[in-house]
Amino acid sequence: MASRARALRQWAAGRYGADPLHLLALLACFTLAGYAASRVVVAGIWVGFVVWFVGAAIIHDLVLYPLYAVADIAVRWRPWRRVRPSAALSHPPPWINYLRVPLALSALLLLVWFPLILRLSQDGYRRSVALDTTPYLGRWLLVTGLLFAGSALAYAVRLRRRAQPERKGSAARPDGPPGPGQG
Repeated sequence: MASRARALRQWAAGRYGADPLHLLALLACFTLAGYAASRVVVAGIWVGFVVWFVGAAIIHDLVLYPLYAVADIAVRWRPWRRVRPSAALSHPPPWINYLRVPLALSALLLLVWFPLILRLSQDGYRRSVALDTTPYLGRWLLVTGLLFAGSALAYAVRLRRRAQPERKGSAARPDGPPGPGQG
C-alpha cells in the first residue's frame, strides 16, 4: 500500500507538478467557487456580482496595490541606517512582517465594516436590526489594538529567543545517569 502511494505521488509530481493532495484541495476550491457562482446566478444578482468582482479587482490592482507597495517601501526605507560590523552578526529579526500582518487585518476589517464603523448606514441598520452602530468604532479600535499588541508580543518573544545563547550539553539530561553529587 505504501509503495502505491509513493508511486502515485511520483506520478503526480512528474505529471501535475505537485502532491495529489494539492490537486484535491484545488478541485475542492473550484467546486466551492462553482457552487457559490450557481447560487449567485439562481438569485438573479450575477450582473451586480460581476460588476463588483471586476471593480474590486481593478481598484485593488490599480489603486490599492500601488498605495500599499509605496507605503511598504517608505516604512522599510531608512537613509540613516548604518550597519556596524558588530551589529551585522547579531542583527534582530526583521520587524516588518510584525507590522504588516496586524495592519492588513485591521485594514481588511475596516474595508468590510466601514459603513458601520463610520456610521454611514445608521438609519438603515437601525431599521433592519433595531440596533445602533455606535459600538462598531470602539470595537474595531479594540480589535486593532489587540492585533498590534499580539504582534508586538510575538516579536518580543522572537527577540528574546534569539537573544538567549545556544546551550549545547550544558544542562544535565533528565533521562541520563545522574552526575556526581546527584543522588
